[in-house]
This record gives sequence, C-alpha cells and structure tokens, in this order.
Amino acid sequence: MIMNVPRRDVFQAIADPTRREIINLLAYQSLNLNAVVDNFEMSRPAVAKHIRILTECGLLIIKQKGREKHIRADLKKLKQVSDWTAKYQQFWSDKLDALGDFLDQDK
Repeated sequence: MIMNVPRRDVFQAIADPTRREIINLLAYQSLNLNAVVDNFEMSRPAVAKHIRILTECGLLIIKQKGREKHIRADLKKLKQVSDWTAKYQQFWSDKLDALGDFLDQDK
C-alpha cells in the first residue's frame, strides 16, 4: 500500500494566517516552543502542527538545546514567492497605468 504523503511547499506555508504570524514572530529572534505557543490563543498541539508544516516547508529550523526546542526562521525559501510574484508585476503595472489613463480621460 502506498501512503499519500502531503507535498509541502512555501506557498502552502504562507497560505495560513497563523503560519504567517509564526514566521513574523520568528523572523528576527529564536524562541523556544513555549514562547511561541504563548503568542497564540490556541492549544499547544495546534501551534505545534503549524510549526511542523513550516518546518516541512523549510521555513523553520528546530534545534534541541537541553530539554527545550528552540525555533528560528530560515527565510531563504520565501524568495520562491518573490520570484513567482515578480512575474506578474509588469502585468499589474500595465493594468494600473491603463486605469490611470482611463481616469485621466474624464478630466
């Protein structure tokens, strides 16, 4: 029997607002698991699940220090999002320029 393992990518990671907030929280500091959990009004297992997904996507790194797990962000993978959205930057610039031209016609 073949097990269906979910394919995780950076887009799935940032699709959820809680995961985006965890990334923001850890972007400039390393925290232990309890400190991360304290920032959310949800259960520890729920936060841990989000952390697991972010780790599977390569956006978080967990290091065991004694009895504690310390978590830090590794934001290099977010470049994939930047590269993907950059492809559409010219499209939106053209659309907004056209809208500006249209609105200027009435003046």
